[in-house]
Amino acid sequence: MSRRLIGPFDQILPMTGLPLKGALKDQQLNIIEDGGIIVNDGKIEAIGLYDNLKSANPEIELEVLKFAATALPAFVDSHTHLCFDGSRAMDFAERNAGTSYQDIAAAGGGIWSSVKHTRAASKERLVALMLYRSKQLIKGGVGTVEVKSGYGLSVAEEMKMLEAIAWFNRKSPLDVVSTCLAAHIIPKDIEGGESAHLQMILEELVPKIQAQNLCNRFDIFIEENAFSTKGAFQYLSTLKSMGFDLTVHGDQFSVGGSQIAIEVGARSVDHLEVSGEKEIAALAKSNVIATALPGASIGIGCPFTPARKLLDAGVALAIASDWNPGSAPMGNLLTQASILATFEKLTTAEVLSAITFRAAAALNLNHVGTLDVGQQADIICFPTRDYRDVLYHQGSMEVVRFWKQGSKL
Repeated sequence: MSRRLIGPFDQILPMTGLPLKGALKDQQLNIIEDGGIIVNDGKIEAIGLYDNLKSANPEIELEVLKFAATALPAFVDSHTHLCFDGSRAMDFAERNAGTSYQDIAAAGGGIWSSVKHTRAASKERLVALMLYRSKQLIKGGVGTVEVKSGYGLSVAEEMKMLEAIAWFNRKSPLDVVSTCLAAHIIPKDIEGGESAHLQMILEELVPKIQAQNLCNRFDIFIEENAFSTKGAFQYLSTLKSMGFDLTVHGDQFSVGGSQIAIEVGARSVDHLEVSGEKEIAALAKSNVIATALPGASIGIGCPFTPARKLLDAGVALAIASDWNPGSAPMGNLLTQASILATFEKLTTAEVLSAITFRAAAALNLNHVGTLDVGQQADIICFPTRDYRDVLYHQGSMEVVRFWKQGSKL
C-alpha cells in the first residue's frame, strides 16, 4: 500500500486529548483546520496542517480532495445483534397497539420468535444477511462493529452463529468483535431453567468456543423475564476467572443489572433506561462504561437512557445502535445518536466521543476510535466545512469517503 497524503480537509476532528469519563464541551474538541493525514501501511503516520505535511514530504503521493470535507474517526458500533434471520414486524405492530414488550415475549413473540427464525437459517444465509446489513453500516460511517450471538440458545445453534460471525469478519472490510450472548433468555425447550442453561453454556459451549477461538467476550440479559442477578453474578464471575471480557444487558425494565456489571468488573453495561440516582452514582465510582441504546427506546416507546445524568455524574458514556430484529430494527447509529442528543441535551463532543473512542473502550479496543499517529487509518469524511452539520442533519448527511485501514471503500 502506497504512502500518501490525504487532504486538504476543511476540518479534522481527531477525537484525541479527551477524557474517557464525564461531560464534555465542544470547546474541548481539538479541531485541525486545512488539515491533512499521511497514511502508510494501513496506519496514520502523521496528521496536521496540509501545506506543512506536503512541503515536508515533497515526493509523497497525493490524494487531493476538491470538495468540502470534514474528517472523523470511523464510528464504532459497540452493541448489535446483526446476526439474525426473520422479521418481528408483528411485535412492533402489537407494541404500537398497546401490548407491552414483556407480554409479547410471554405469548411466544419477542426474542423467542427470533430464535426460531435464526435456528432455521443456514450459516451461509446468516453470513449473507450480515454482509447485506454491513452495507448500511459502511454507508453510515461505521468501521468497527460488535456482533452478538444469542438467537441460538443451544450448543449447536450458538456455535453456528459464532462461526457465522467469524466468517462474516473474514469476508467484510469491517473490524468485527464477536460476543457470546447464549444467556439471552432461558430457552423454552430446556428443562431445569436458568441454572441448567447457564451450566450448559459453561460446561459444553465455552470449551468449544475456546477450541476455535471464536470470541473473547460474553454477555447476559439480566431482567425479570430473562436471568436473575444471582445467577448472572455466578455465571459472569466464572467467565471472568477464565479470562473473558464481560458486558451486561442491564437496567432496561428493572434495576439490578448495572450493579452486577460493577461487581464483576464488566467492560460495559448496556441499556440503563430505568437506572436511577443510586445506579448512576454507583456507575460513576466504577470503570464500567454505560452504553445507551436509543434505538431500543424508539422501537419500544420507552424513556431514553438518562445520558445527561450519567455524564454529569462522571460516567463514561457510549452510544450504540442495538441493531436487532425486535426492539431496534433501524440500525442507523448516527440517527439514533442525534435523536438522543436532542432529548438528553448532549453536546456534539459528547455524542461524537460516544460513537468513537468511548465506544472503542467499551470493546477493549485501543487501535480505533481516534485519528492519531500509529492508529489504524479508519477515516470517514462528510461533505461539510463545519463538523456540527453532521448531527444537525440527524443521519441524513452521508459519508462521502471512507478509508478503512487506509484503503478507500
